[in-house]
Amino acid sequence: MHRTLPHAFGALALGALAALPAYAENSKPQPAPFTDTIPAARDVAFPGTVTLDIDATDTRRGIFTTRETISGVSAGHMVLLFPKWLPGNHSPTGQIDKLAGLHIMAGGTEIAWTRDPVDVYAFHIDVPQGATALDIKLQFLSATKSDQGSIVMSQNLLRLQWNSMSLYPAGYFTRQIPVQATVKYPDGWTAASGLPSTATGSTYRYQPTNYEVLVDSPVLAGRYYKKWALSPRVNLDVFADNAAELAATPEQIAAHERLVAQAVKLFGAQHYDTYEFLLAISDQIGGIGLEHHRSSEDGVKPGYFLNWKDGPGPRNLLPHEYTHSWDGKFRRGAELWTPDFRAPMIDTSLWVYEGQTQFWGYVLQARSGIVSKQDTLDMYASILAALDNRPGRNWKPLIDTTNDPTMSQRRPRGWVSYQRSEDYYNEGLLVWMEVDSILRRESKGKKSIDDFARAFFGLTDGDYGEVTYTFDDVAKTLNQILPYDWAGLLHKRLTETGAPAPITGFAANGYKLVYTEEPSPAFKDAEKTRKITDLSYSLGVTIGKDAEITAVGWNTPAFKAALTPGDTIVAVNGAAYTDAALKAAITAAKTAPAPIALMIKHGTAIDTVTIDYHGGLRYPHLEKIGSGESGLDRLLQPR
Repeated sequence: MHRTLPHAFGALALGALAALPAYAENSKPQPAPFTDTIPAARDVAFPGTVTLDIDATDTRRGIFTTRETISGVSAGHMVLLFPKWLPGNHSPTGQIDKLAGLHIMAGGTEIAWTRDPVDVYAFHIDVPQGATALDIKLQFLSATKSDQGSIVMSQNLLRLQWNSMSLYPAGYFTRQIPVQATVKYPDGWTAASGLPSTATGSTYRYQPTNYEVLVDSPVLAGRYYKKWALSPRVNLDVFADNAAELAATPEQIAAHERLVAQAVKLFGAQHYDTYEFLLAISDQIGGIGLEHHRSSEDGVKPGYFLNWKDGPGPRNLLPHEYTHSWDGKFRRGAELWTPDFRAPMIDTSLWVYEGQTQFWGYVLQARSGIVSKQDTLDMYASILAALDNRPGRNWKPLIDTTNDPTMSQRRPRGWVSYQRSEDYYNEGLLVWMEVDSILRRESKGKKSIDDFARAFFGLTDGDYGEVTYTFDDVAKTLNQILPYDWAGLLHKRLTETGAPAPITGFAANGYKLVYTEEPSPAFKDAEKTRKITDLSYSLGVTIGKDAEITAVGWNTPAFKAALTPGDTIVAVNGAAYTDAALKAAITAAKTAPAPIALMIKHGTAIDTVTIDYHGGLRYPHLEKIGSGESGLDRLLQPR
């Protein structure tokens, strides 16, 4: 908008400008030219073979040493790539910082390499005349402390991810690069992988494959190991820090067998020839949950079998990762599939990839009995409550949370309830529960989301390639099951802001969210597993080790009292802090007018803050609406 200055003010302004000292014009550089010399991936056969010979015996120092040969090369410029964009991570998280000791030889002569100045995962070399193969030596240095990243090697077990151990030639779809791999493990160890192998002593020779399948076939190896066949095509491979952790009961294994049976009944096809659950029970190497076509990397703390009766613990992990063999690995959003590990992934379909996997993970845990139905309902209640108390939904739509893996790469956030963080998992679950409730309602109980699962995921048995899809494909499949404005509903749920969390699917399926003063057993178990005291739905805080506040909900009573993540609670109403003392103060404040007084250590300062809250303790539960069998009851029933 053009606006005219008043005459007097204009004259003064012009006079002031005239009085300013004259300056020479600032320097104005132009950008330096940059030419991308990394060849784009082409769907043509690489003329040679990548051969990997890995020494994984240095468990004391956590060092993997690779000797790699790439045959079929020719003279001239060549680019070698370290995998950057990793499937399942949904982000550029290849651990290039842990690559060391890189030497490249041709015909016994060392070749100088230059790291690309823009893409630091790329190495430029000039292959000399007459050379037909490259000999490469490199090391991968596992984290030795958790603040360096995930520890993947200890003196009792290790996790080997091929993407961290190798380079591959640029210019080819990774499925077009033949690979032969051999690994030497410590004496007396056993190794398991979705990629078949033959062992001679402690040296394993893996079935020839291509680089895409190799990276999708990690290895778990260790000193203490036990294997259970869950079906003719699926095995549970368990490694642990000690032999005691392998003491699974027949009833526990039977629950895992039912998990496989229920998944196969649900989807109607299996997208693997054989499948391995690679389960590490350890506090020596880092936890993990990472999906693959023919395996999953599952890492939990000690007690998976031994503490089974204490609560569900981490037992949702295996149902979730197993579901990914169908959802995410076989059926994959078109924008998420890439021809190599350099091409960026676009994560907009994660509300299906992860959201529907989250949905089926909870359903399958209940159908199989790995987690009881009641514990599953209680776990749902926590999901609903978290999203129903998430003010970040007022400004940030669900679809934008699919950018979080690239933006933050799972680094901690201070104000999760306002910033949001990968809500496509649990809010995606809510959306798919709403879809199920509509299918049941509109078909008068004849259709459900089970029909979608079989139609969308239950294609060619044994195929562990990828079949991509778009948003329109999802809506089209739903319409084939039952005509409805699915595209309109899904678009609204993905893009809306300022609306309540979409928890109505649970109510339509017969259960509503309520709060009581007593936590459910599953809620208590989650607190114990996470080592926190969770008062999210009363004061609006969670409290961790040494009375440190680990989270503050946006606009909660704690937030309004200026409490901040990282603060430490020193005292409650004049008495030394304990979790029990704070809970007692919250309960007492229900019938007393005085606010709750907390002494807080904030940095180096000690402050006293008051919280004028009188609502008592509040914990989420699902309460059944009416009587009789509901849609959710039917959804969680074994097939």
